[in-house]
Amino acid sequence: MHSLLWLGVRAFVVSLILTPICRDIFRSYGVVDQPGEARKVHRYPIPRVGGLAIGVSYLLAYLLVRPEEGSPLAQQLSLVWKLLPGAALAFGIGLLDDFFDLRPWIKFVGQIGAAGLACVGGVRILTIAGTSADAWWNIPLTIFWLLICMNAFNLVDGLDGLAAGVSLFATLTVFAAAMMQHNMVLAVATFPLAGALLAFLCYNFNPATIFLGDSGSLLLGFLLGCYAAIWSNKSATLIGMTAPLMALSIPLLDVALAIVRRFLRRQPIFTADRGHIHHRLLDRGFTPRRVVLVLYGLCGLAAAFSLVQGMLHSFAGALLILFGVFVLLGIQYLGYAEFDLAGRLLFSGDFQRSVDAQMHLRDFRKALSAATTPVSCWEAIRVAAERCGFQQVRLSLAGEVFEYSSTQAAEPSWSVRVPLTNGDYANLVRPFTSTVLPMLVAPFIESLREILAGKFPEANAPAAQPAIVAAGQ
Repeated sequence: MHSLLWLGVRAFVVSLILTPICRDIFRSYGVVDQPGEARKVHRYPIPRVGGLAIGVSYLLAYLLVRPEEGSPLAQQLSLVWKLLPGAALAFGIGLLDDFFDLRPWIKFVGQIGAAGLACVGGVRILTIAGTSADAWWNIPLTIFWLLICMNAFNLVDGLDGLAAGVSLFATLTVFAAAMMQHNMVLAVATFPLAGALLAFLCYNFNPATIFLGDSGSLLLGFLLGCYAAIWSNKSATLIGMTAPLMALSIPLLDVALAIVRRFLRRQPIFTADRGHIHHRLLDRGFTPRRVVLVLYGLCGLAAAFSLVQGMLHSFAGALLILFGVFVLLGIQYLGYAEFDLAGRLLFSGDFQRSVDAQMHLRDFRKALSAATTPVSCWEAIRVAAERCGFQQVRLSLAGEVFEYSSTQAAEPSWSVRVPLTNGDYANLVRPFTSTVLPMLVAPFIESLREILAGKFPEANAPAAQPAIVAAGQ
């Protein structure tokens, strides 16, 4: 225990000294994060290589130790040496991005490489609910998990002290769980990181004079993802495996919400936006400092849920349900319009009506494409026009004119003329007050023109006053 304490103290002292040195050096070289973008809230350039101070402090805390071969501490350091290659690659790819703004695919490949090195070092998700799952998918699952963690901490790094503070809470939670499980190997790997983060926050908390940068956020995401994977392997139940997820819940929830939001809006997943949790709280009138403190409080609450669940196995299910309720209430409080609209579509019947409209459109396109004569084309159009709520339709096609008019009383309406080829056209009239499948109107008109245009190229242009050969219903 004495050696463990000194590991944390060493990391704290080195980070406390090294962080301002890194800040001043890289500020003089202009390696700073410039303000100006809508999603950034700082007002002046700030150095963004704080990950260097954390990484070096974490490493030196162990290099300054000279344990005797075969001693307990030497055995407990085994996990640290296994994590170092992957951690170095995650840190390195982030540092290159801080300097050169790498393309997303290069960062992604580097992250995969770091996760692969972790698997080579023995960090794998090997058990599911206490049952051994030593199968081929262990490695892909572990790589996917580490990719999620690295990008989650990268995304949450948006306010002074936020990512570093969230990481500190998560690290202390994993450390506490390791001590409760008498897992000294995991405890030795986590406690120095907590010391380095605590010292770094002295300069990174609002108002910050240095940022983590991608080097720091990717390194922290990688290490905490590895810690959580090791922790989950000690869980005897499926519910127990959710404890590590709770400990990392804020960054994981943020990345999950970002993916779902961008999917619903058909936006690229890796596109930056101003819709993260901290941005939503800022939009609600919170100051940056208050946002960070609120999220710290939520991290503390999540840590309490995580640790209590590990102690009270008989109440684990109830605690998980209660935690889920809090998460749902939090998402509702953030007021994401995407989820509100998606919910309305799903539960108000709009989703079903949209599916029904798409099926009608599909049937219409199929029938009109298969039609080989003007009369069969007209029949397909008339049926579809009725479904779309059009009161009147007039079609001039291949020298013939067709008309349809409903028996309903005339109402204020709007009309559209759809030009075809050879002077042919389609006139459509729809009441302003019609509520019949409004989402189908534009696709119906577009499909009508697309399929009919050029369908009868051999026909001559219609006469000046063509005779009406089909009318009514």
